[in-house]
Amino acid sequence: MIRATGSRREVRIGMVSFAHMHAYSYARAVRAVAGATLAGIADDSEERGQAASRKFGAPYYRDVDKLLAADLDAVIVCSENARHKEHVIAAAQAGKHVLCEKPIATTREDAAAMVNECRARGVQLATAFPVRHAPPVIRAKQLIDEGRIGKVLAVSGTNHGRMPGDWFIDRALAGGGAVLDHTVHVADLLRWFLADEAERVYAEIDTRMHDMDIDDCGTLCIEFRSGAFATLDPSWSRPKAYPTWGDVTMEIIGTAGVISVDVFAQVLVHASDPQHTVLYRHWGDDMDLALVKDFVQAVRDGTAPAASGIDGMRALEIALAAYESARSARPVELSRAN
Repeated sequence: MIRATGSRREVRIGMVSFAHMHAYSYARAVRAVAGATLAGIADDSEERGQAASRKFGAPYYRDVDKLLAADLDAVIVCSENARHKEHVIAAAQAGKHVLCEKPIATTREDAAAMVNECRARGVQLATAFPVRHAPPVIRAKQLIDEGRIGKVLAVSGTNHGRMPGDWFIDRALAGGGAVLDHTVHVADLLRWFLADEAERVYAEIDTRMHDMDIDDCGTLCIEFRSGAFATLDPSWSRPKAYPTWGDVTMEIIGTAGVISVDVFAQVLVHASDPQHTVLYRHWGDDMDLALVKDFVQAVRDGTAPAASGIDGMRALEIALAAYESARSARPVELSRAN
């Protein structure tokens, strides 16, 4: 139950797993949001969970069900991709609102089950798409909606990064490699910018940069119902020594102009002799903090989150269609069965 604290209502949030590195940023954000409290942490890795408990000053639960039985309003799920379904459905059945790390699931069936269960239980399901909250992205959306570049015809996008290792390269837990990991962010932005749905996907996917049995690169062409199309390079192509984890860039071409977006450009470049490398020192806006603020407001006020479970499922469908296209060497039509 949400409690009153002065003129605001306190939202008590639990973290389900620190398997995904974004959990640490989200936990910091919860502690920074006025009216939100980090009220518990569950992780099946006791070492990892206890470390997070000490770091963030929240009680540790070895068992997710015990966390869900605690005095909470909502949870943030950052477990391995293949475990999102079990954790989101358990949270919904316990009456907790959910912010789920992307990709929302590893199959469309799992994503649909999550969306349907949360809807049936009357709880919010938000997808963690923090890039929606980056100021350059928000400004690009405003310019598109104002018609400043006319009708959007095409978009060229990238989402490059370093190969994360660990469970991200275990197909059973991750569901896919770089293409699944990095397509969903930009797929969500494309749907949001265009206010349109993808109709057809063609992709070529491979493993070129690392010795492993999961994809680390690909090229997608995504066609939308309006006739606009987008190309995307989602890859784990950045070396370990690269000064940042990656990028999100977009060139948005319209009939009356072009918008160039570089989401992570708010950095200072620091050449360090002691560390023998070049470092990027971020100075700009915290999109993870904005994401968590949006979720807290949705829980407190009953408003829709910026990116819903449906948004997460639609972005996942585009990534899954890319894999199907690469296997068949043919374009794949997207259906809207549910």
